[in-house]
Amino acid sequence: MRFGCCGSMVAVESDKTGVEIVEKLKEIGYDYIELSLAHLSLLPEDAFLKIKERVKASGLRCEACNNFFPPDLRLTGDHVDMEKIKRYLETALSRAWELGVEVIVFGSGPAKSFPEGFSKEKAWKQIVDLSKLIGGMAEDYNITIAIEPLRREECNIINRTLEGLELAKEVERDNVKLLVDFYHIRSEGEDPNIIKNCRGYIRHVHFARFEGRTFPKRIEEDENYLPFINSLKEINYQDRVSVEAYSKDFYKDATATLQFFRMYFGPSN
Repeated sequence: MRFGCCGSMVAVESDKTGVEIVEKLKEIGYDYIELSLAHLSLLPEDAFLKIKERVKASGLRCEACNNFFPPDLRLTGDHVDMEKIKRYLETALSRAWELGVEVIVFGSGPAKSFPEGFSKEKAWKQIVDLSKLIGGMAEDYNITIAIEPLRREECNIINRTLEGLELAKEVERDNVKLLVDFYHIRSEGEDPNIIKNCRGYIRHVHFARFEGRTFPKRIEEDENYLPFINSLKEINYQDRVSVEAYSKDFYKDATATLQFFRMYFGPSN
């Protein structure tokens, strides 16, 4: 299993990609960095190339990206511009491939939420069709798309694990699968054992402490930690786990979380 960290929630530099933590992650011992694809995709070419070189020089790869679509790119509703979406995808997937990305997280709550008065069924169909398109384009880059169910406060569609699973099954592509996020599962009041229904579909995991959406450090912080982790072990999940959280002391928090991940996600626990 590989452990990484999302840069977006701790980003302080103007590009908002989160790349500024990459050297610290390498020093602490993480396996990869997860950067914001929306921010990477909107950068001028020269700025993107500088980030690409910085990541390469760090000795870590950007194996995953979150924040797939920018908030103002409508994916549902009556005003979806498919040509604009396709142009964006061409840039985003190409840049992800240049960085060595293997998994892109498809949460994108603001872009995906359907407008008031619009049919939820129509929005679902739009997301299914879009996911099929994305999967086809991403296949050319050998990239997997991981559907992320988001809590209701962030999105009004695909909020629960089984909804994400249903979407992945309906899309029916080998490279369109599922992400489970401890914070969102906890926010929605879901039983972590629901993960056992997703065997063969989970391709990525996000993890944050529910209280404050901060870096997890101790198993005693939440009684749902072990059921979540043990459910992943029961389905033999062996891919990546990224911490996606806020911090006031990044180096200290990231160090403690990596120790937590190694202790509890490891094979002997």
